[in-house]
Amino acid sequence: MRSVNDWFGSYSADHQNPTNRLIHWICVPAILWAVIALLWLLPVPASIGRAGLWCALVMVGALTFYWRLSRPLGAAMFVVFVLLALLTEWLYRSFGARQLLWLAIGVFVVAWIGQFIGHLIEGRRPSFFTDLAYLLIGPAWLTGKVMRRVGIAY
Repeated sequence: MRSVNDWFGSYSADHQNPTNRLIHWICVPAILWAVIALLWLLPVPASIGRAGLWCALVMVGALTFYWRLSRPLGAAMFVVFVLLALLTEWLYRSFGARQLLWLAIGVFVVAWIGQFIGHLIEGRRPSFFTDLAYLLIGPAWLTGKVMRRVGIAY
């Protein structure tokens, strides 16, 4: 398995343009939240759980990937996932499933358009075109940058 530094180094090489990086700071978290919200809305039989169950299971899978890359990064991504899940639960309770669905779809579409605009500016294809694992690396890359800024090694 590639190291976290290998993943981040390769991802960074595809994200050198400052405008593209700024777009990623906005759009990657937005896409991550939208995916969480859409997974949250998948129907769950009442006999096995409640809204958010499938999302939680996918989060466990993603966290396993992050944990294997780096325990500090895995812990940081756990915090990110919990915060986004709390936001999603609040929106779900406040506005209902239908409103949350439309909001998540809108955010997802607009954020992906932003991502592709950023890569047009960059002049490079998105990293996930070479390996789908980069869909997990994007949020971790940003989280790693925050960790370094506050003095936490990943």
